[in-house]
Amino acid sequence: MAKKNILVIEDNHAILDVITLILESEAFNVDGLNKGSDFIDHVHQLKPDVIIMDIMLPDADGRVLLKELKDTPTTQHIPVLMISARYNASNYAIDDILADDFMAKPFNIDELMDKIYALLKK
Repeated sequence: MAKKNILVIEDNHAILDVITLILESEAFNVDGLNKGSDFIDHVHQLKPDVIIMDIMLPDADGRVLLKELKDTPTTQHIPVLMISARYNASNYAIDDILADDFMAKPFNIDELMDKIYALLKK
């Protein structure tokens, strides 16, 4: 089976590094961004199987990026796991656009992996 591609958008370098190390240890191809600029172009290049995205980014709102992703016919099928320290699963939606799953920070590594594997099965 081919390695799955995961795109992680997280502005906190420590969190991005930890997620990347964990996913790479599970044999995923991981690409990380620490801001939202060129997000859609990056998605088209990488063709990720799952996207893990923080809501609060230095140059963008992850919820707006999620809306753009889900409004684009060529990317709307990609499952997204939103993560946030400020929001929770019941209060992060914009225009009723929801990610495929949500996790509050700080999060448990086992829970993260369970959610990623569940999204890959969709």
